[in-house]
Amino acid sequence: MNTNQTASQQESWWSRLTQSKYFIYILISPLFLVLLAYVIYPFYQTFIQSVVGTEGAGIGNYKRFFSLESTANLEALWTSIYISVISVITCAIVGVTMAFLIERYEFPGRKILSILVLVPMALPPLVGVLSFTFLYGESGIIPRSLQALFNLESVPFSLKGITGVIVVHTFTMYTYFYLTASAAIKGLDPSLEEAATSLGSGRIRIWIKVILPMLTPAMVASSLLVFMIAMASYTAPLMFGVERTMTMQIYLSRTNGNLDMAATQSTILSIVSISFLILMRWYQGRRNFQNQSKGISVHRTELRTPFMKYLSMFLSFIGVIILMLPILVLVLISFSVDGEWTIQIIPPAYTFDHYIALFTDERTWRPIWNSLQMSFVATIGNILFGVAAAYAMIRTRFKGKALLDILIMIPWALPGTVVAVNLIAAFSEPSVFSFNQVLIGTFWILPLAYFVRHLPLIFRSTSAALMQMDQSVEEAARSLGANWWYTFRRVVVPMAFSGILAGTLLAMVQGLGEFVASILIYSTSTMPLSVAIFQKMYAFQFGTACAYGVLQILLIIFVLFISQKLTNGKAGAVI
Repeated sequence: MNTNQTASQQESWWSRLTQSKYFIYILISPLFLVLLAYVIYPFYQTFIQSVVGTEGAGIGNYKRFFSLESTANLEALWTSIYISVISVITCAIVGVTMAFLIERYEFPGRKILSILVLVPMALPPLVGVLSFTFLYGESGIIPRSLQALFNLESVPFSLKGITGVIVVHTFTMYTYFYLTASAAIKGLDPSLEEAATSLGSGRIRIWIKVILPMLTPAMVASSLLVFMIAMASYTAPLMFGVERTMTMQIYLSRTNGNLDMAATQSTILSIVSISFLILMRWYQGRRNFQNQSKGISVHRTELRTPFMKYLSMFLSFIGVIILMLPILVLVLISFSVDGEWTIQIIPPAYTFDHYIALFTDERTWRPIWNSLQMSFVATIGNILFGVAAAYAMIRTRFKGKALLDILIMIPWALPGTVVAVNLIAAFSEPSVFSFNQVLIGTFWILPLAYFVRHLPLIFRSTSAALMQMDQSVEEAARSLGANWWYTFRRVVVPMAFSGILAGTLLAMVQGLGEFVASILIYSTSTMPLSVAIFQKMYAFQFGTACAYGVLQILLIIFVLFISQKLTNGKAGAVI
């Protein structure tokens, strides 16, 4: 009897607690604590290091950064901003154009093109740069093939400098614009365009005044993502000879032991990135872009003239070749014998040894295993944080909701190089947030970096699932006597499971391909797969590097396939 009374009292106490207006603050306090510990505190430590350096407190580092006597840092800042802005523009042009053509027109080759248009998503940034170097670099297969074919003294073209970086960025990042724009175009009401046409508007005016404004939310989200990835780009500038970018300067300062300047450069890069985030959010909020029409969505227009059909077939064929070449060249080189490919146009000797070594040689397998472990640990943290944060944002009311949303967005706005420098500044010494341990040089620093970088992924995918879920289901469970925890565990989580799992898979695969932060904070015992590819490349072991790359691509393709199935083709919204 006493036992039953005690249980009843505990249940009554828990019920009163969950119904209290202060219970939500108990729920969200761990979320703010995590953000304080691993987003705000590291950023603060980096700023303090940039101001209070080895020479004492002051703004000496910032004076040196903006000094006109040595303009390396200013040139790097300008080059990074220039490359990022141009990358946003070129990716927008390619991605939105592809989305419009594929979603609006029916033509021969459209179906295969609509599948292959997502191929660049399977290329991690580092692997994408390698494939373009092998294809279009000064010693690339295509320039040298044309040189041999036409008996030229030198290659007719090659990708190098800022042009090469922008071309690679455009190819590997336009899919962010394509996915969001295609989803938005599917929902556009054709009656709006018909009304504009009937009022005498031309095609260009309709594009500018009707279509593009309706695509603005998708464009803003994609612009932000491409800008951040381009600002964080390290491998492309390195491979194509662009020496002065902010990420290169931070890496050089870090490796030369000038940690104060690395902190200064990271702080300035953070300010630029966050400013772009604020600018994009402000622009999106200036006007209401919601479609108020009740019309039906658009149908594809079929090309009827023979000339347009044949032209579309030819262009589709060229598009398929361009999209498939980067992956095909990686597969080809992955079978080449290391050290045999020197002056030949294509590798002269081939072997299966690289793929056998991936799973049999302990030294070759170790980076794969490291990446799998570290991505798994980081993803578990992302699940716990992302699901709790999404539930708090969508299902509850509390003061500080806008602040929580901004703090979750900040890691998405910060380049990976900055995240790495922030963690170095914060956890090179014991602190309460690292449980009084030094994390730099340990296994845990890389999972922590992946966790911080990918905070928004599961949060966004779960939020999307919860917004589509009818809240009356939860209310019904509560009215039948279920407490909050039981309802959350047995009703909310199962119904939002597809969104949670889609975000989980994407976070996992992002961790497997992460390079920019990893290159600054890895140790010999924790070398991830991306750094191993980089090192094999510089050791001229092209076969092994490409075998690693093909393995990464296969993992990403598998994850994207599962994500598309789980979200009924709406994985783009998660990304």
